[in-house]
Amino acid sequence: MKFLKHFTFSAFLFLAFGWAQSYPPPTTLVTIPSAGTLVRGSYAMQMRIQKNGGLTTSLRAGLTDRFQFGLSFGSANLIGDDSLVWYPRPEAHLKYRLIDETESVPGVSMGLDTQGIGNFNSADSLMRYDVKAMGFFMAASKNWVTPLGNLGIHAGTNYNFAEVNDGDKDINYFFGMDMEFNPELSVLMEYNAALNENDMTAKTMSISRGGYLNAAIRWTFVEHLHIEMDFNNLLFDDEKVDYFQRELKITYIEYF
Repeated sequence: MKFLKHFTFSAFLFLAFGWAQSYPPPTTLVTIPSAGTLVRGSYAMQMRIQKNGGLTTSLRAGLTDRFQFGLSFGSANLIGDDSLVWYPRPEAHLKYRLIDETESVPGVSMGLDTQGIGNFNSADSLMRYDVKAMGFFMAASKNWVTPLGNLGIHAGTNYNFAEVNDGDKDINYFFGMDMEFNPELSVLMEYNAALNENDMTAKTMSISRGGYLNAAIRWTFVEHLHIEMDFNNLLFDDEKVDYFQRELKITYIEYF
């Protein structure tokens, strides 16, 4: 009887945390990329509604099961009665999956994303978004089946070659997770160290200071339609702002 109890408990742990599955991870978390890519013949249209009436729209398509590309564009103050502040150019997105995920090996992708988040600051010659874009990036993802649903762990590194007028050219790191509670509801959390936005280095990186801690609740309202409430910059500097950012993201995925 004692052996049966130990066997049952071990089997439960194996099923809950040790059995990787072929479930494709999300292509992005809140702001950081994962190793996931759109499948061949699919496309994703997304709207990100930001602070002060800002709106960023993007369109991404899967050309193969490994390669996706896309474009994005937007404006600060698009919604409201203030002057429109368009982004200076359309931004590009490319991603290619180098290694497929298996039970023992995480999936690995590399890519390029030049779309930052928030306003584009040009008046003070910074020539950068409020939150810098990923630039060149490499991301790894590993997924497991749990009794609740899929659990994904994601991590990566990136280098922004374009937004360097502030004199900070450091390589950056990021990581995050997504937890599926049922086919409709997921919770996401991520940490972007933002080493290329301050004088910190990888050696002194700490989640208790600097960087962006973001979280989100993603609801699959109907098939192919995701509505997401984002809570960004939870580690805000209370000497500069006294609140974190709330954003709304709507994503529609279809096939052609």
